[in-house]
Amino acid sequence: MKTFKTILILTLLTIVSSCGSIKSTLMNVDNNAKKPAIKNNAFVITEYSNDSKYGYNNNYPINVGFENEKFALKNITYFFNALEGKNGEKFTYEKVETCCPFPTKRTSVGAGTLDIYEVTFEGTNKKIRLYFNLYEKGKIYCPNGFSIKKSPTLEK
Repeated sequence: MKTFKTILILTLLTIVSSCGSIKSTLMNVDNNAKKPAIKNNAFVITEYSNDSKYGYNNNYPINVGFENEKFALKNITYFFNALEGKNGEKFTYEKVETCCPFPTKRTSVGAGTLDIYEVTFEGTNKKIRLYFNLYEKGKIYCPNGFSIKKSPTLEK
């Protein structure tokens, strides 16, 4: 059912964008951004975001589209493997939704969508949602509410 919804959204976006009426609302795309180094199956993230919207708002997603979209899920894993809760808590994550179609030249259909991941922190009922753009590039930061692991290791 999710696949059908995604195809429908992409088809509608393609039709509408061919008329030139849809513009991207993404505010933090940086086509010159370099993919972070990878160590122990995790991105080496060195900076914290100063923007409270980073990752939490659909106009400021975490842009992990450094390669072909087929490899994007690996970048999601690298991203989460680099982080822990603000006070060192472990967490789990899962993709829960696709939303927010936008035009892009980085797909064969001319459109992309954002993936929403729900993060649940161990030992709490605290859940948050983060927006990811699998198609565009952007500087990778540690979002508010998380901290950078001292020595990233593979988890999930």
